[in-house]
Amino acid sequence: MPLNERDRIEILMMIGVGDRMRTQQEVCRLFHEMHPDREPVSQSTVSRIERKYRELGHVRDAPRQGRPKINENVQQDVILSALENPHCTVRQVSRDLNIGKSSVSNIFKKVKYHPYRVRLIHELAEDDFDRRTEFCEYMMDHNNQNNGFIANILFSDEATFFLNGHVNRQNTRYWSQENPHWMQEYHTQHPQKVNVWAGIVRNRIVGPYFFDENLTGAFNMSL
Repeated sequence: MPLNERDRIEILMMIGVGDRMRTQQEVCRLFHEMHPDREPVSQSTVSRIERKYRELGHVRDAPRQGRPKINENVQQDVILSALENPHCTVRQVSRDLNIGKSSVSNIFKKVKYHPYRVRLIHELAEDDFDRRTEFCEYMMDHNNQNNGFIANILFSDEATFFLNGHVNRQNTRYWSQENPHWMQEYHTQHPQKVNVWAGIVRNRIVGPYFFDENLTGAFNMSL
C-alpha cells in the first residue's frame, strides 16, 4: 500500500530533530510496530522522504503530468451542444467551450455519438419508379435473347458540380447515438454549375467531358 501524505509526516516525526534523531533502521522498526497490519517500509523509503523534505520543504505528491480530467459539467455541455445543433463540428464545440478537440472527440465516443454523413439522393418524379421497372425488364429480356448484349452497351453517368457551395458530404455531419438516416434531395438541373460526363464500354473508359450547359440528347461517338 503506497504511503499517503499523512504517513510521510508521521515518518518525519519518527526521525526526529537535533540530537534526538533516530536511524533509518529504527524508524522502519517503529513504523512497523505502530502499524503491524501494513506492509513494512524500507530504509530507502525513509531516506527519500527525508531528502524530499530537506530539498522541497514538504512531502506532498508532485502534480501529475498530462491533461486534467474533464468534469461532468463539461461533458454535459458537449452533449448539449450536439443536441442543440446536431450538425456541429468537433472544432466548433472545442472553440465554443474552450476545451481540446481530442477531449470533445473522447466525450462523443464515450456517450456513443457517431458523426453520420448526409446521404445525397436524386430527386425522383412520380413516374420514375415505373420507368426503372420497365428498363430492368427490358434489359433482362434482351440479355436472355443475346448473351453479348451487355458487352455492347455504353454505360454512362454524369455529375453536376455546383459553383454556389452545395452540400459537401465530407464536411457535413449529424451527431447522434442512432443513425438518423439523414438524406437531402438535390436537383440535377440547377444554375451556376458544371456538368461532367463519362462512360464505360467493355474495358474502355470514355471521357470525361465537361459541359457548362445541360446534358441533353444523345452522344454520337465512334467507339
